[in-house]
Amino acid sequence: MVDLHQEFKNSGFFHEARIDRRSADALVGVAAGLAADGKINQQEAEFLKGWIEVHLCHLGDPVVNILYKRLAAMLSDGVLDAEESVELLEMLHQFAGLPVGSEQIFTTPCGLPLDNPAPTLDWDGRTFLFTGVMAYGPRKECEALIIERGGLIGGSVSKKVHYLVVGSIGNDQWLHSTYGTKIKKAVELREGGAPIAIISEEHWQKVLFG
Repeated sequence: MVDLHQEFKNSGFFHEARIDRRSADALVGVAAGLAADGKINQQEAEFLKGWIEVHLCHLGDPVVNILYKRLAAMLSDGVLDAEESVELLEMLHQFAGLPVGSEQIFTTPCGLPLDNPAPTLDWDGRTFLFTGVMAYGPRKECEALIIERGGLIGGSVSKKVHYLVVGSIGNDQWLHSTYGTKIKKAVELREGGAPIAIISEEHWQKVLFG
């Protein structure tokens, strides 16, 4: 895997003895509150960025820094576009679902929905779609790697999609075998004979980087 595994595993954000627990709890609460209506707008994103700057940036913690850096990148042009809004919402759902104080905060998606064995990945002319939060980085950067290799990016789960890549920054939902709507739809299509493969980000990264 590229970068984040050890950063997340050793994160002070999820070890109450090393941080101000109230601030950590507050961030989870803020994330849950902002994501409660199923959408994130420009004003909410700017509020979250400012809140982290005031309350948590001093911690120098990898988890907080990742959220902050991705949020800052989204707002760097002064506009939170629709795609960024969806990605930010998914990230906040991840934060709201993670138990504060838990050491196991980097979880590989359980094997049930994934293709087994993992398929060979072809790039040229193949359509990829991402779901969840990617350890590699912002979704646009992940998509750029596909496009550079001649692949295509899908807009939604359909029979035209060849690979659904499941982000590796998981939450406790995986432990209860519940999956997002993209994965459920992909499973239905796969069981119906559609040539769509559901793969982990770990497999995707291994093929990309060896």
